[in-house]
Amino acid sequence: MRLIKRLKHNLVYYLAKFLIWLINLLPRSITQPMGATIGHVAWALLLKDRARIEKNLVIAYGDELSGSERYQICREFFINSGKNLTDIVRVKKYYDSEIRALIEIEGMHHLKNALARGKGAFGVSGHIGNFELMAVCAAEEGIDTAVIARTMYDPRMDKLLLANRQAGKITNIATTDSPRLLLNWLKKGGCIGVLIDAGSSKVRGEMIPWFGHPALTPIGQSLIALKTGAAMVPTFCVRIDHNRYKFIARQEVTIERTNDLEADAIRLTSACIAEIEDIITTYKSQWIWLHDRWNVDSRESS
Repeated sequence: MRLIKRLKHNLVYYLAKFLIWLINLLPRSITQPMGATIGHVAWALLLKDRARIEKNLVIAYGDELSGSERYQICREFFINSGKNLTDIVRVKKYYDSEIRALIEIEGMHHLKNALARGKGAFGVSGHIGNFELMAVCAAEEGIDTAVIARTMYDPRMDKLLLANRQAGKITNIATTDSPRLLLNWLKKGGCIGVLIDAGSSKVRGEMIPWFGHPALTPIGQSLIALKTGAAMVPTFCVRIDHNRYKFIARQEVTIERTNDLEADAIRLTSACIAEIEDIITTYKSQWIWLHDRWNVDSRESS
């Protein structure tokens, strides 16, 4: 069994290395259709995942969406994911010369104004659009940017991901790192990207409504923000027409404080979740509907 697992990990790693090499060799006019093809093939083959997406769309939107609309959202999700992947692996080589010009920036002043207070900020987001590119864009705009990330199952794959992030001027903070690292980053006025649309038993979470249904949601970032004065700024990077992107920073999320820190953290997280739900509803085919968000027995993110 261990041998099979090792062979599988080797296959994934060397395939990833080959694809990264190939995607960086070819022009974007070819790699975007390539990504779309990879996504379309995945859509055609992964029938169980398609069924899960269908189920989750029904939970979230009920009869607001027709069957054909759910079908289209599912198909577009896979295609968008393939295209996003081909762009993110090109960041190291092509961000300045190619990708930056493809990003329309909206509301960056919200993030910069929040950071100007000197207490740091959380760039609160979810698994929507090209969330890896979102962090790169903020960093390339002169913002000291870090992301909180879980270590991958294969150290070699983790090294590939870290190298790509470092090339985009992003500092990686592992979930296993000391909390002091995170606090110091905020203290020096930096921004930390955090995705709060997936629960995990490994971090502090509470059941908070997600599209009207309770779902395990991390609240640690809200507790830290309330204790340190760090801002909570919703940030996103979504796909728009003609294979371009839009970086969106929204107005800082605030609440009226009480003497109950735990309750305040839940209310602050809920307010941030509302912002994420709103952007998902605008760009339905760009959120990771694969995630079994409402299954309280499945507490690890996809």
